Amino acid sequence: MTRPLPYFRLSSFYLFYFGTLGVLIPYWSPYLESLGFSIMEIGELTAILAATKMIAPNLWGWWADQRGEHLWIVRVTSLASMVIFAGVFIGSGYWWMVVVIAGFSFFWNASLPQFEAVTLNHLGSQVARYSSIRVWGSVGFIVTVALLGSQLEQWGIELVPMVLMLLMVGIWFSSLAVPAVPDPDHDHPPLSLKSVLSRPLVVALLFVAFLNQAAHGTYYTYYTLYMETFGHDKGMIGMIWALSVGAEVAVFMVMARWLPRFGERKLLLASLLLAVIRWLVTARYAASLELMFLIQMLHAASFGVIHAVSIHIIHDQFRGKLQGRGQALYSSISFGVGGVVGSLLGGLVWTSVGASAIFLFSAALSLLALGVTWRWIR
Repeated sequence: MTRPLPYFRLSSFYLFYFGTLGVLIPYWSPYLESLGFSIMEIGELTAILAATKMIAPNLWGWWADQRGEHLWIVRVTSLASMVIFAGVFIGSGYWWMVVVIAGFSFFWNASLPQFEAVTLNHLGSQVARYSSIRVWGSVGFIVTVALLGSQLEQWGIELVPMVLMLLMVGIWFSSLAVPAVPDPDHDHPPLSLKSVLSRPLVVALLFVAFLNQAAHGTYYTYYTLYMETFGHDKGMIGMIWALSVGAEVAVFMVMARWLPRFGERKLLLASLLLAVIRWLVTARYAASLELMFLIQMLHAASFGVIHAVSIHIIHDQFRGKLQGRGQALYSSISFGVGGVVGSLLGGLVWTSVGASAIFLFSAALSLLALGVTWRWIR
């Protein structure tokens, strides 16, 4: 008997989870700046968020695959991240923030890969519908970033941690509402992690994911600060963020048709080429608000398409008991290692060469990813 798909309960988790990113990505760096941290310190503190993705998802992914407890881990880590984040209301010194951010992100970063496994288990043979559920994450991001920008102009940047806490409460309650589902049985023999990681396609995809997220790491950490150097206010910058992710929503809605029609390789090549164009224009023409509204819509390609294709390939390659670790490995290498590289090197490039140079750096990384895709992903 076919189980009914808990569409809205699954979607609500993505809504709140990516709502938190709608606060963290555009406004966390300005919040840290308001506490008196320098550009390099902001890069270091932001890199911690990504650094824990190198460890936490893999540890929790191994546990989940061994015991089949994906949803239990989501619930526990969501609660722990919420409790630890409350530490930002106690102190604001550099080392205190290091401890709080490291503890919070260790648990927070663990929940999404395991929830991806829960979602894919609920979908079963309907994997193509993943994008129609994940799209609510983009909706959460858009609503949060669009509404919060104007509120910060009125009430001040101090609102940031309070909004984050409310959204994390929403994440936890959403995880409690989702029903558990067992891992699916597979007809093929079990695979070893080593055998899957030895496949050229898997190695190439993980490297491309790393390069692509390193390119985005500069964007996530510094774009709001970068735009403020040109005199653009937070409300308008928030609208740019919202519009860029709005284009991502449109892409998620059509990915179920695009994947079988165009195939993974063509979609990756086209998206990475558009990513190169996006970063070059951002580096050169940030003073033009109109052009920034237009070019940041390419986020649909540089992130939306590439992420959806990557999730599809990872799900296909890491089967059975490797499912949780496959999603965790993808998350840790791309958002983890890639995010750290983008955040830290972006800070170095900004302070040593100049603000616009960080997006030339992103363009170079996307161009390298394009070459890897052309040569090894088939």
